[in-house]
This record gives sequence, C-alpha cells and structure tokens, in this order.
Amino acid sequence: MEIPFNTTLLIVMTVICGISAQVLAAYLKVPAIVFLLLFGILAGPDCLGVLHPNLLGSGLEVMVSLCVALILFEGGLNLELRDLGKLSGSIRNLVTVGTLITLIGGGMAAHWLGEFPWPIAFLYASLVVVTGPTVIGPLLKQVSVDKKVAALLEAEGVLIDPVGAILAVLVLNIILNGNADLLVLFRDLIVRLFVGALVGVVGGWLLGFLLKRSQFLSEDLKNLVVLASLWGFFGLAEEIRSESGLMATVLSGIVLRAAAVPEERLLRRFKGQLTVLAISMLFVLLAADLSLASVVALGWGSLFTVLALMWVVRPINVWVCTWNSGLNWRQKLFVCWVAPRGIVSASIASLFAILLTQRGINGGDSIKALVFLTIIMTVFVQGLTAGRMAQLLGVTSKSATGAAIVGSNPLSRLIARLFQERGESVAIIDTNPEACAQAEREGLRVFLSSALDHSVLEEAGLESMGTFLAMTNNGEVNLVLAQRAAEEFAPPRVLAIFPKDPQANTPANPTKINQAFVSDLSLKDWNEYLSDGEVKLGETELKTEGLQFQIAHLQALVKVGELAPLLVERQGYLQVVSATQIWQAGDRIIYLLYDRKPQLLKRLSGSSQSRLTLEKHQVVEKVPIPAPVLEEVLESAKIVPEDEILQPPVSR
Repeated sequence: MEIPFNTTLLIVMTVICGISAQVLAAYLKVPAIVFLLLFGILAGPDCLGVLHPNLLGSGLEVMVSLCVALILFEGGLNLELRDLGKLSGSIRNLVTVGTLITLIGGGMAAHWLGEFPWPIAFLYASLVVVTGPTVIGPLLKQVSVDKKVAALLEAEGVLIDPVGAILAVLVLNIILNGNADLLVLFRDLIVRLFVGALVGVVGGWLLGFLLKRSQFLSEDLKNLVVLASLWGFFGLAEEIRSESGLMATVLSGIVLRAAAVPEERLLRRFKGQLTVLAISMLFVLLAADLSLASVVALGWGSLFTVLALMWVVRPINVWVCTWNSGLNWRQKLFVCWVAPRGIVSASIASLFAILLTQRGINGGDSIKALVFLTIIMTVFVQGLTAGRMAQLLGVTSKSATGAAIVGSNPLSRLIARLFQERGESVAIIDTNPEACAQAEREGLRVFLSSALDHSVLEEAGLESMGTFLAMTNNGEVNLVLAQRAAEEFAPPRVLAIFPKDPQANTPANPTKINQAFVSDLSLKDWNEYLSDGEVKLGETELKTEGLQFQIAHLQALVKVGELAPLLVERQGYLQVVSATQIWQAGDRIIYLLYDRKPQLLKRLSGSSQSRLTLEKHQVVEKVPIPAPVLEEVLESAKIVPEDEILQPPVSR
C-alpha cells in the first residue's frame, strides 16, 4: 500500500500547493503562474522534496494530455467570434507567418547564442512558438487591457497551441528518423490540422444540437456531458491521426460557443473552474519535475537566447503580422511585450526529453531546461510587468472613452453633451421617437431601437466604449439592460439607475454593475428640475487640505436632495459617478445643484430655458445646507465642523 499511498499524497499535496498559489496570487493581484512555478520548484526534489512527480510514471503524460485538452476547449469556448472577425487577418498571420518567424528566429538564436546543434536548436524553437492560454487568460484577468489587444492575445494563445504542438512533433520526427522532406512535413501538418478541425467542428455542432434539445438533462449533468464529449473528441482525433486532438478540442469549443446554447454562461463558469484546477496541478507538477542543476548548467548563452526570443524575434513577429491591422503603435508594442509561454511548451518538452534520452540522443535534458528557462523568464519578466506596461502605454481598458446611454431624457442628454464636449464618442438609445428627435436636435447621435438588440449596441460602438449607462424611467429594465451589456460586451464601466438593494432579486454577474450617481436619486425629479430650469451645472475640485470635510459637505448636500454628482474627472479621464464612488484629492466633480432662482427669472421674463453652462465653484462647501443634516454627516464621519465655512441653512 506504500506506493499507492505515496501517489495519493502526491496528488493531495499538488492540489494544496496549486490552490494555495492561486489564493496568494489573487491576494497580491499578480499572475498565478508566478507562484505556481515557485511553489512547484520549492516543493520539488531539488528543494524541499515534498513532491516527486516521477511516482506517476506514464500517468503524468495522461494527466497532461487530458488537462491540456480541457484548457484549450475552455479557451475556444471563451473566444468572442465578433472580436475575432475584426482581427482575423492579424490572427491568421500570427498563427501562420508568425509561427514560421518564431521557428526560424528562435532556432538561429538557440544555435548562435546557446551553441545548440541546428536540429536541437530548431526543436527548441518549435516548442516555444506557442503563447499558451494557460498564462495569457489569467494574466488578462489581472491586467485589464484594451479589448482589441486582449482579443488578439487570447486568440493567438488558443489557436497557435495545436499548430505549435503538431509542428514540434514533426521536427522531432526529423531528428529521430532523419526525414527532412519539407513536402512530406507540410502534408503531415495539413492532414493533422484537417483531421482535428473536422472532428472539432462536427463534434461541436452535434454537442450544441444535443444540448439545445435535451431538456430532460439537468444543468449539472449537461456540464458533465460536455466534459465527456470534449475528451471524446480529443481521443477520437488522436486515434485517427496522432497530435490532432488539440485542434479538435479548440474548434469544438469555438463551434459550441457559436451555437449559443441556453446554459452557455453556466457552462463557461464550470469549465473555468475545472481549468483553474487543471492549470494549478499541471504547473506545480511540471515545475517540481524540473532539475535546477540542468537549468544552471545551460550557461549565459541560453539566457541570451531567451532574451533574443523575447526582445528581437517577438517584436519582428508582431510588427510583420499586424502591419495592416488597424492597431496603433502602443497596442502593437504591448502585444510584443506580452508573450509568456505556458503548459503546452512545458508538457511537450518534458515528453520530448524522455523520448530523446530513450533514443540515445544528447540534448533532451538541455531542451527541457531551456524551455523551462523560457517559461520562467517570460512569465516573471512579462507577467509581473504587464500591468505597469499597459498603464505606461495607455492600453488599459480604463483608458477606453465614450459612452452608450440608454434612455433619452433631459438628464441623460445633458450627460451625453458633457461627454461629447470632451471629444468623446456618445450614443443615445431609446424606443421613444419624440425623445430621440429631441436628442437629435441637440446634436447627439441617436438610435431609435431597443437596447436589447445586440446589433444596435454593436452599431453604437459599445465594444470600443468605456461606459454603458442605463437610465430609463424603469429601474428593473435598467438592471436587465446593464446585465446584458456586461455579459455580451464587457465594457470597463457598467452603470444603471435601479432600485435600492436589487441584488437579492437579480442573478449573479461576474462583471459588477454599479448604481449610477447616488443610491436614492429620483430621476423623475431631476428631469423636472432640468426641464423647469431649476438647476445650476457646476464643478468643483477636491483639495488635499480639508478633503474629509469637503466630502462630508458634498454627502450632506446629496442627502438633502440639493446636489446630484454626475461626472468625475480623475487622471484625465471623465467617468460617470457611481453610488459607491470613493472621492480622492484632485478629483474634479461635475454636478447639478438645485436652484429655484433660474425658474423665477424665467417666469418673470417669459423667455425659454437657456442652455446650461458649466460654472466653477472652487469652494463648494459654501453652498448652504440645513445644519442638522450636515452635523449628522460630520458626526458619522467623525469630522470636526468648520464653523467659519458654514452658511445659514437653505429654505426650501
């Protein structure tokens, strides 16, 4: 019983190490693979000796194959076909031309800098042409980048993995059998890709057909049917033609996503959880199986090889493949910077090392060590600096500008005008012809349609906008619209005007929907104030000195219904204020202030309402409010009142 118990203990410790690394990474907000590699190396035989992956024998290869199939299926299931269509040329180039550039460039670097023989050098290059979704996906969850950049990196990571795996096998066959006929190699590559594509497309379609019509299956059972099916597609493709299974799993996931099964969101969540577990186990096991002595023995030449791959070969690859993509130089530079290698490189390198050693060919351990050195360097250097690089280049999703606003009313049109005056793209969507006509008269871009129509949101440009704001007169409708927009387009900021505490009656949403403005804003009242000219449009800037008192005074004005904060400008970006907004020194707040005086003057003069202009109030604390309300807010915030600033209370 000793060997089975040791194997059981190995799996248990692997899961504990993997999940612990995930938890620590989530707490520190860094890519999980950093700690997965660290924990695996520390727990391996060369350090603490807690994990001994050799106990699994050939079972490790089985685990790797099935888990990689699951990971790639989940990657295909998460690909947005809409985004892929706009970047199809660049993705095609990266998977084809880019693979060739990396193969040639990586082989030359390994030979000239690492001093590897040409066959071994090109075998190394074939192993590192892939940029795995096991690293890219979690990295992009930690670093929110521009949607185009994220779509390009995700698609490259998912689609290039099966191509790279097949290419590596073909290069290995050349080394083992001495067959260097390029025509035969190209034919084998195409045949494997075709078999995998055929099995994946047909299998994905049949699976989608089954899920749509099998109403007798529970949601949990449907999830397991999908899991069994994807492994079935993998096994069938491998049986027909070896190394074609990965392509089958990728395409089956893409086709199933296109089938739009009713339980797709729950299915993606289930597969995402399994993928996290699979990644956690595989990286820990493979890192524990690495010999640190073999990495150290590589020398400086191998270090320069990896640096050349990262900073010479990758930039050439990206700039050639995205020449006419429409991406700007900042986006291209970020794509150049982020190309970490993942589980496919590690698993195939481990397998190849064994095969080369069995055939008596030198270089197997060195290849494995060099591939892991590439993984470690790309993960640590690129993974840990991706967030800072995205901010430096201005390609974060927070930098996305513009707004799509649902509901054409006086307040929404005012907000749209404020965005438009900043030069940002704005679109208003409404089903009321008269309200839309009024927005058009004010020079706004309008769509007379329902915001539930996916094509309308797409035409409005929501996929490239930074804000979605639902502010119709129906709070429940606003929440549904925001939920739909968050799931289908995932803009950086999703806000809506909805009733207080709606979360108990609404489904969970992975993207948080913020309540717009303040929690108890009366849209009807403020629209009436705007229509009657009973408001002033003002702005103020929060100062470091007396910041807490300024905030308390603003909150008191909001509480008595005197003030409605609309927008906040922070670090040069204009955003809609949320009910949970945390104010900071330097924030420029644009707000509406209730004021009866304009209405009185309007009645006396008989003139129509004039266009609101922005007035600057540098000391917003001088706006008078009822003293008891202010004292209550100050007491709750534990702030001493500043009597010299307070004015007599307003008479309403």
